[in-house]
Amino acid sequence: MNDMSPKSDTQDIVVEEVFPHAPETIWKALTSGALIARWLMEPVGFEPVIGNRFTFRTTPAGQWDGTIHCEVLEATPNRRFAYSWKGGHASNDGYGSWLETVVTWALEPTEAGTRVTLIHAGFEMPRNETAYRNMSGGWKKVVPRLGAIADDLN
Repeated sequence: MNDMSPKSDTQDIVVEEVFPHAPETIWKALTSGALIARWLMEPVGFEPVIGNRFTFRTTPAGQWDGTIHCEVLEATPNRRFAYSWKGGHASNDGYGSWLETVVTWALEPTEAGTRVTLIHAGFEMPRNETAYRNMSGGWKKVVPRLGAIADDLN
């Protein structure tokens, strides 16, 4: 049987940066709700525990109320932190279209400090093209802010 329906392609956002801080310092900035609020958005109900569900709020659009629903998927101290990132509404086109992705932070010690790799994976094209484009630029601005928070912790 030959399926002739169009296939969706998925895209991932990858941002890598080396910070002059120990993995423990970066981990604290990544996994403290008060600190996340300083470099990203204020999380509601956040705990860095596998299975914990929390939310972020952003600009609503159409049928979407602006809530981003997250669940902690992995929390390996000073190494990896991952959570689901779901939001939008099926009736929306462009901004606010249904999005079901995963954000993963990988920390790798280096001589210079810590290499941080952010992977925001699972953008379905063409449906999530607007989110992919907006968040690609957004994460490139947000990830360096993590370093500024780490500076404050030293």
